[in-house]
Amino acid sequence: MTRNVSRFPDNRGRARSRPAHDDDPHLDLGLPDPGEDLPRGGRRRRGIFLLPNSFTAAALFAGFYAVVMAMGHDFDHAATAIFVAMLLDSLDGRVARMTHTQSEFGAQFDSLADMVSFGAAPALVMYQWSLHGLGKLGWLAAFVYCAGAALRLARFNTNIGVVDKSYFQGLPSPAAAALVAGFIWVLTDSQVRGAHVAWGAFAVTAFAGMSMVTNVPFYSFKAVSLRRSVPFITLFLIVLLIGLIAYRPPLVLFGLFCAYALSGYGLYLWRRMHGGAVSVISTSTDEPDERGLHG
Repeated sequence: MTRNVSRFPDNRGRARSRPAHDDDPHLDLGLPDPGEDLPRGGRRRRGIFLLPNSFTAAALFAGFYAVVMAMGHDFDHAATAIFVAMLLDSLDGRVARMTHTQSEFGAQFDSLADMVSFGAAPALVMYQWSLHGLGKLGWLAAFVYCAGAALRLARFNTNIGVVDKSYFQGLPSPAAAALVAGFIWVLTDSQVRGAHVAWGAFAVTAFAGMSMVTNVPFYSFKAVSLRRSVPFITLFLIVLLIGLIAYRPPLVLFGLFCAYALSGYGLYLWRRMHGGAVSVISTSTDEPDERGLHG
């Protein structure tokens, strides 16, 4: 059987052949052929790039740290760590695009880190803080949230090629984690014990978990361009928002993510009342009755 071969020059400038098969170290390690131009633009490359994956690893550590802090009943630091993971998670993809270091490894690593930081960590922190007092209902709510995050991430990865970039399908997992962590942070900052608000914790956790698996559209802010000029009032409002966050971080951040979580349902109702498409994507593009973007 004839095997495809590729040719590249050796150190003496002569061409020699090597087999192109699955054990090729250039394929396994993601290294380009010698002399081959590196791809530029949006095409994903094989390989492990240090800079963007360092941000992902730091976000993963923040999620793990949140769980460790919750086990020690340090819930302020646990909630703060989840917000730190959100910040780091928002940077890794942007850094990869700016430096042209996107890779399939980075995409998969990011999804696994998100599952820990925004799926398992918020559920475990909330359970340790308040839900354990409800017995089976408590761990059931935590599991619903954790499962919702897993399903949300899996659906995002499979629908990434056909989704409307301006909207997310369901509440993004970082926003859901911020909703749970913000609730904990606000109440611990006010010296409220988790056992006293167990049913409120149950409602927030269940709402966040189920919102991640709905078809409700949530604005993605991907259409916002930092290179465009904006009115002066926009810059003033941003400065004002930063000042408010610095003044009362728990309350302001929790309020912002509550408003964002409710905004998707408001948009859903508005589209429903005006006869517009209520879903940003169909669950399966092969099914003719699932219109999604085609509505």
